[in-house]
Amino acid sequence: MRYGINGSGRMLTHGVAGLLEDMRASEAAGFSSYWVAQVGLVDALTAIGAHGDTGSSMEIGTAVISTWERHPHALAAQALTTQTLVGDRLIVGIGLNHQPHVEGRLRMEWHKPVRHMIDYLSILGDLLATGTASFQGEVWSFEAADAKPSPGVPKVMIAALGDQMLKVAGRRTDGTILWCVGPKTIGSHIAPIINDAAAAADRPAPAIVCSIPVWVTDDPQPARDFLATILADYASLPSYRAMMDIEGVEGLGDLSIVGDEEAVRAALGELAESGATDFTPVPMGGNPDEEARTMALLTEALG
Repeated sequence: MRYGINGSGRMLTHGVAGLLEDMRASEAAGFSSYWVAQVGLVDALTAIGAHGDTGSSMEIGTAVISTWERHPHALAAQALTTQTLVGDRLIVGIGLNHQPHVEGRLRMEWHKPVRHMIDYLSILGDLLATGTASFQGEVWSFEAADAKPSPGVPKVMIAALGDQMLKVAGRRTDGTILWCVGPKTIGSHIAPIINDAAAAADRPAPAIVCSIPVWVTDDPQPARDFLATILADYASLPSYRAMMDIEGVEGLGDLSIVGDEEAVRAALGELAESGATDFTPVPMGGNPDEEARTMALLTEALG
């Protein structure tokens, strides 16, 4: 299992400058990947492009960009530009978002979500690979031929949790990006479905990228209570709720990896055995000492 870092929390607390600093530090430490969510009015791909081409092999991905908010042509243009800026190591992570957000905040119709993603991937994939797309779908259609700014083709992954989306991910993408998913759920649900779908489509084994908070502390219960409070909304979203039910937990306070070094190492071992190919934690801590212990343990896990 490879280790990366999810820097989305860093961006929320330290801004874009802090995110770029953390990205550089993660690169220097030897993490295999770094992930940034599309949060509010901070554009993830622009921030990633600002990191630039450092000659490193660390992949940099979005986790994730909502498809409803960005036309596949617009996303392809920005992704290909960013791919050029970072030296051909971009992973384009996209997702459907959630019905309450799409309808309540974006004021858009939640219509045929699985077909929406299939059509979107058809257009996006062709544009990223060749600069040309000619596709008539049920939800998305597009016709154009453009010059690519770089010959490189970014990887594409989707946030897939349910059976249908996992099959789409396995058949058509490089993998799935998970949030609110534990080792039991990966082993019994995620990995079997996506791996079987990829094999049936004669595609390489897909990446299963798992992201949850990690917090090294000698006093775990207050830390879990804090995480349960600030991340409570996730448990009310049907797709995440279904994953937590499979795992047998109430919320992210229970699902997060929290405890002393021995407990955290054991939990990381469970994830590695579950079928996750990549673990990209959100590092946490209640004080500078806990933050340092968390990062020290994650760096140690690199081997």
